[in-house]
Amino acid sequence: MLSVIIPASDEAEWIGRCLAALLRSDPVPGGAEVIVVANGCRDGTVPVAQGFASRAERAGWGFTVLDLPAGSKPGALNAGDAVAEGDLRAYLDADVTVAAEVMAQLALALAGRDGLYAGATPVIPRAESWITRAYGRFWLRLPFARSVAPGYGLFAVNAAGRARWDEFPRIISDDTFARLQFRPEERVQVPGAYDWPMIEGFGALVRVRRRLDAGLAELAALYPGILDREGKASLSTGRLTRMALADPVGFAVYEAVSLSVRSGRKGSAATRGP
Repeated sequence: MLSVIIPASDEAEWIGRCLAALLRSDPVPGGAEVIVVANGCRDGTVPVAQGFASRAERAGWGFTVLDLPAGSKPGALNAGDAVAEGDLRAYLDADVTVAAEVMAQLALALAGRDGLYAGATPVIPRAESWITRAYGRFWLRLPFARSVAPGYGLFAVNAAGRARWDEFPRIISDDTFARLQFRPEERVQVPGAYDWPMIEGFGALVRVRRRLDAGLAELAALYPGILDREGKASLSTGRLTRMALADPVGFAVYEAVSLSVRSGRKGSAATRGP
């Protein structure tokens, strides 16, 4: 059985689309359930999610909505794990929409194997702002984004893989922490696609990028050597130059965000994105 855990904090705008897409999934071998873990919500996330109970029943999915008072993504992931019944686990961001074939493909990729991590094929939908479109276009060509099962927005593990850590630690980059419990050869990517929206606007991109960098620094400090398991290709000066020549606007926006992060200027309060 596959348990899909969705942490959601003030995601009323997104959770409906996320659940609608998920519950249109192809039949999952062994069955499936979805657990929405609302945490610290001050909007309509909980009632919107609860409104999908009958649709889940018609689709043959188990369905649970937890309403936690405190906002904490690791806390939400742990609460979802605590009630999950599946031996396979998928962790899905509330703003992500999956194609119908994704969950069945993940279940098949993970079944009967030792210690595996799986992801689907991410797609960044067209952003509203030209800055985000340019940044996302360039970002998708970076080594991490092109690596096998990069895991942003969606990742899954089998029972042997989930046994590699206890609870999710209270850290910034919980998804990277999970991914780096696995060597590159233990990660698989299925062809099914999912939409992962990137945050809109320059200031928001700066803030999210700063948070990402802080999360990686935190991981390196708390778990020495963990980043060595990444296994991504290096970004040489020559390769970066070729990328910049192929997309000068994307490169300029990406570099402007990077410079703003390094200079310490503050971005907006938003947190969605790379």
